[in-house]
Amino acid sequence: MAKEKVWLAWSAGKDAGEALRRERERGEVEVTRLLVTVTQDYDRVSMHGVREELVRAQAVALGLPLRVVRIPSECSNEDYEAAMAAAMEAARGEGVSAVAFGDIFLEDVREYRERQLSRAGMGARFPLWGEDTASLAREMIESGVEAYVTCLDPRKVPPELAGCRFDERLLGDLPADCDPCGENGEFHTFLANAPTFSRRVAVEVGETVGRGGFVFTDVVAAAGDSQALSES
Repeated sequence: MAKEKVWLAWSAGKDAGEALRRERERGEVEVTRLLVTVTQDYDRVSMHGVREELVRAQAVALGLPLRVVRIPSECSNEDYEAAMAAAMEAARGEGVSAVAFGDIFLEDVREYRERQLSRAGMGARFPLWGEDTASLAREMIESGVEAYVTCLDPRKVPPELAGCRFDERLLGDLPADCDPCGENGEFHTFLANAPTFSRRVAVEVGETVGRGGFVFTDVVAAAGDSQALSES
């Protein structure tokens, strides 16, 4: 019996990577494509600020094709939902019946995703749902995940943590009221390597800037490592 086909919502960060690992290990469904939202004015993943070329390198390392949904920098809910509805129509055309997400405990986010997908005739999966985020963060670190903070909210996280690696030291430097996985939007990451990668996406930490009330650190392809980008 053929497995249910699923797309995975891909943010370029650690939680999406862990959601993919869980889905592959459990083997209940077949993840056939990564779904990523890119701000077209900047060619970067929305909110995470990751360059599209690096997301394409991640997809190569994961052995999965991408579906890129492009949205303007000033995107209304109506425009976003129309763009996603078109993507879901394409998904159904590929025999896909659900989208998996890396969300962990935000009920309002889950309800919104389920509602919008239901309207499109699709289901939703949450392979990390309800897990203890402190334990989950350490599990990811112990598994060999290599990720870097690319965006943070300076009202919740010290700005100097932008660009830091997601590791035990970072967890120790986070404020006590900050979720260890950044589930409340405290910070976002770029995933450079994980157990599901066939090869590391070699990156260097670049410039840090403030924009729109957030602090962003650029990650760029490491000098001399053009293979992953050329393959993507």
